[in-house]
Amino acid sequence: MAVTRRDFLKAGVWGMAGLATLMHMKAHGAVTFKISACDWSLRVANTPDSLALAKDIGLDGVEISATGDVGETMDIADPALRQAYKSAMEETGLEISSVAMGCLNNYPFATDPRAPAWLEQTIEATADLGTKVILLAFFGKGDLRDSGGLLRRGGGLKEAEVDATVERLIAAAPIAEEAGVILGLENTLSAEENMAIVERVGHPAVQVYYDIGNSTYNGYDVPAEIRQLDALMCQIHFKDGGYALGEGRVDMDAVAAAMRDIQYSGWITLETAVLNDNVEASFRRNAAFIRTMFQQTQ
Repeated sequence: MAVTRRDFLKAGVWGMAGLATLMHMKAHGAVTFKISACDWSLRVANTPDSLALAKDIGLDGVEISATGDVGETMDIADPALRQAYKSAMEETGLEISSVAMGCLNNYPFATDPRAPAWLEQTIEATADLGTKVILLAFFGKGDLRDSGGLLRRGGGLKEAEVDATVERLIAAAPIAEEAGVILGLENTLSAEENMAIVERVGHPAVQVYYDIGNSTYNGYDVPAEIRQLDALMCQIHFKDGGYALGEGRVDMDAVAAAMRDIQYSGWITLETAVLNDNVEASFRRNAAFIRTMFQQTQ
């Protein structure tokens, strides 16, 4: 079987042993994944307790928040906090799937003078935790579009902010590569607009963190974008507004087909709604839906 560009990008993160495993899985044509959930969606943000809850639910990991009082130093830079996360991982057998810099929604990556240092601290912490992906958030004040609201398709790009983002990513990418970390961009932009940013940065450590819910509600063609991004999609959020998966506006059958077409291998991270104020039942339901969707047995 020919080795694709996606394989080379994955090998850069996982090493050649991981590539050999990946190629074996590809030979069988399967989507291979583990399921995590965002700690803020689990309602236990910024605490290692999120891993115990995820274990009770039956998940494989947690996407944790990198935040703090957003002074000069991020909470995740504290070795004691990282040790608490490591202890929780050891106790539960779960992993940290990714680290999300949601603080960038209020303190934009493009314009806040502290953001480059925050990112360097988060890269170091992410590597220390044995994790491979950092989510860089571009919503709220950090949105790269002009128009108002959370979902902003149709507004013009903030060109100065895009330029500054590219410049800062060019500086950070070699640091991330050295640490074995991928910087994933999550925003309100189209796949094409994200690919243009990634192309300008020109470094494999900068990729796209895709969200099927945000993109559906923005009016993008989600299956087409998944196929378009392919190797540039480092991780994926599953959600569908206030609905359980399979009951809202996202065409989950079409999403599954697209992910099979690119032979996705990685984390599927739930950022799903809590129904009836029952966190555990909501996440168990959505995790079961994903496993059925891809015919995975637990």
